[in-house]
Amino acid sequence: MKKLYTATMTASGGRTGHVKSPDGKYEFSLSMPKELRGEGGDGVNPELLFAAGYSACFHSAMKVVAAKNKVDIENSSVTASVDIGMISGGGFGLAATLKVSLPGMDKVAAEELVASAHQICPYSNATRNNIEVTLVIE
Repeated sequence: MKKLYTATMTASGGRTGHVKSPDGKYEFSLSMPKELRGEGGDGVNPELLFAAGYSACFHSAMKVVAAKNKVDIENSSVTASVDIGMISGGGFGLAATLKVSLPGMDKVAAEELVASAHQICPYSNATRNNIEVTLVIE
């Protein structure tokens, strides 16, 4: 891989701690969701951050594919849901669902665009064959 950019965040305190970028531009308090036996709270959690990154990245991949094919996806959106749960053999695993909204686009064209975006999206490439990713076109 030819490196183009590096993002860096530092975490302390685990799921109830804090994350911060080296330049101080991004800083988040973390809270453990009640569903994971935490107290809840106003902080974010790793799954929310992953969902934010995956949805933005996948939408950008869709824009690349759309531009290449001269297709307008101005009113489109991607909603990523990231699940965490127990996996067989112990430990925890993730799964993701990407709900893609492409208003007014033909179903076949939408499926082709989403499939092509799934091939070039860095998050899709990182998760492929590692976690279950479900693509849903709304």
